[in-house]
Amino acid sequence: MPPVRNARILFNDIPAANTYPEPGKTTICDDSQTIDIETTPLDGGFLVKTVALSIDPYMRGRMRDPSVKDHFPPFTLGAPLANFAVGLVIRSEHPAAKTGDYVYAFLPFQEYTIVHDLSEIRSDVFRVLEKQKGLPWSAYVGVCGMAGATAHHGWLEFADPKPGETVFVTAASGAVGGAVVQIAKAKGLKVIASVGSEEKVAYVRSLGADVVFNYKTEDTNAVLEREGGIDIFWDNVGGKTLEAALESAHRYARFIECGMMSEYNSEPYSPKNLSQIIYQQLRVCGFVVGSLYNKYRERFYQEMPAKIASGEMKYLEDRSYGLESVGDAILAVQKGTNFGKKVVIVAEDA
Repeated sequence: MPPVRNARILFNDIPAANTYPEPGKTTICDDSQTIDIETTPLDGGFLVKTVALSIDPYMRGRMRDPSVKDHFPPFTLGAPLANFAVGLVIRSEHPAAKTGDYVYAFLPFQEYTIVHDLSEIRSDVFRVLEKQKGLPWSAYVGVCGMAGATAHHGWLEFADPKPGETVFVTAASGAVGGAVVQIAKAKGLKVIASVGSEEKVAYVRSLGADVVFNYKTEDTNAVLEREGGIDIFWDNVGGKTLEAALESAHRYARFIECGMMSEYNSEPYSPKNLSQIIYQQLRVCGFVVGSLYNKYRERFYQEMPAKIASGEMKYLEDRSYGLESVGDAILAVQKGTNFGKKVVIVAEDA
């Protein structure tokens, strides 16, 4: 078999602060490399064919100058992007994976990768997957991957739900928000959800949310006041929505700070009512899902894929196809024009 293409998506240019990444400038597709998948030396490692890639909001924060400190390391100029992915093991000399295994890992954005040590693809993330009947492999980078784990782990760790309480979920049509809505409803809570379009309003209603509104056409403060305030706030966006939630928080409410999407491409907005944390005696919990993997991961894989496969929980994918689509997919997520979990399908196996 002759060598095959091994295209890559490279981090090419650092976008200016408070601007969106530009496809073809911030990232470029390099298809100049090839690989002989039958004979290339593995040197004790394994060869992975990328099947599906996750596109996530936090990736914008990695598109920065290395001198700017942040929780996540910056992408390296001239090198491939990397994120959560599902891959198919083509050949293996490594005990962690055998030929034919599908694996969940933190893979570079290229068609084929040779892995010598699991630390190269985040050993805390790596997992040989067992596919639930009826689920595509792409589900394992979304609702059965990092996004679903974020909802599952964060809820178990911080929500402390009580009968009759009300939860407010932002970005509720996304992979994390949509899962949180359904987890909360399964616990019998009243769910208020905000989204950015009428189409998304209809979708989140279908997930069971009690009150769904388009924050672009309805005032968040007015909705929360009308509904009598909140006991749990699942925050994916920050900014003025966080300010509104603080204003409507009941005493001892729990604020689960998962994301700040409103700040990733624009000037941050600082809430003017942080004193509510004191006077309402709020519990404000920020978290990064990786810190909870060891505690909840096995439970997650026992529960979530089965619930999705059976239809007990719903999910929605927004698919793009081919590595060449990565730049546009990233931009869609940053602008919020995606509808459902954004995934890039790289191989037909997905």
